[in-house]
Amino acid sequence: MALKGLRAALAAGLAAAGMAGCADLGYYWQSASGHLGMLYAARPVDDWLSDTQTPAQLKKRLALAQRIRRFAVTELKLPDNPSYNRYADLQRKAVVWNVVAAPELSLTLKTWCFPVAGCVGYRGYFNEDEALAEAERLKAEGWEVNMYGVPAYSTLGWMNWAGGDPLLNTFIGSPEGELARLIFHELAHQVIYVPGDTMFNESFATAVERMGSQRWLSREAHDDAHRAYARSEERRQQFRALTLATRRRLAGIYDLNWAEAPARAPQMAMKSIALSDFKQQYAQLKAAWGGYAGYDAWVAQANNASFGAQAAYDELVPGFEALFQREGQDWERFYDAVKRLAELPKKERHQQLKALAPHDEPQNQAQGNANG
Repeated sequence: MALKGLRAALAAGLAAAGMAGCADLGYYWQSASGHLGMLYAARPVDDWLSDTQTPAQLKKRLALAQRIRRFAVTELKLPDNPSYNRYADLQRKAVVWNVVAAPELSLTLKTWCFPVAGCVGYRGYFNEDEALAEAERLKAEGWEVNMYGVPAYSTLGWMNWAGGDPLLNTFIGSPEGELARLIFHELAHQVIYVPGDTMFNESFATAVERMGSQRWLSREAHDDAHRAYARSEERRQQFRALTLATRRRLAGIYDLNWAEAPARAPQMAMKSIALSDFKQQYAQLKAAWGGYAGYDAWVAQANNASFGAQAAYDELVPGFEALFQREGQDWERFYDAVKRLAELPKKERHQQLKALAPHDEPQNQAQGNANG
């Protein structure tokens, strides 16, 4: 369909959303127009590669992305469609900015409900100032809030008729292993997406990106890229172990039941100690990493909203990885097993994945990592 047709389709969608009372039209308009602007900016990768004005480094990155894309289809059995065959330079550092919020004594995220996506624990904005305004509004209501830039998002295959999800300047310059992770993650969302279950969806995509990127690096990448990724992955796993231990500690504090409202004070005190311990252990990790500061901004803003959002990407990953092993490391069998899980009630599919996961002691592991 031509972009003129796309504009009409998006306008119709906005009108339907407004009549249904799903959300305010202003938010839907920024979402639709922001996505439309991204599609307008995208051109086929082959056009960029043949353009003499395209910088040589960008050509190398686009060619690499195409190799990763082919690997995703042939080796990981991810969808073969128009996605990631075009590129757009958005002239900004993120494609969208997400806002997440949680109560003062809970890790349960505030949710917003949308057509197609269902109810999710974030609200995305194509304009950073609008995201900041939403964050400030939620803070004024008493929520703990986290706002962060997102380098890519998936349209779940719904926009493949219009060229699909494009490669973007917001992530094309990432190290090779990270670029592979991102492409695999976003394509995984086109395999299976369950409306209203962010944890299932994001944990599945994270498992695919982790297992897929390891396979890419072992088979296709140069030694330098493999070593760089190994260092990055070691830091990532140590940091995730630390945040998981802290998240479980906070959840235990918030689960304590006191009958009287003034008893919130002890919970607030324990929460403060837990967050202080988290930052001290992170400082030890950072020292063991030789001063690597890639997680500094996350730690500086750490609150219930950021811990709650991270849970969606981490919590069920071990179960999905165990399921992949159970299915003989066969990607198509694995996806079929995931689709069967998706048909179960939300609580039951989560329980089955947690039962598959290896049982460990995350708090001890995190403490050991923090001590180097």
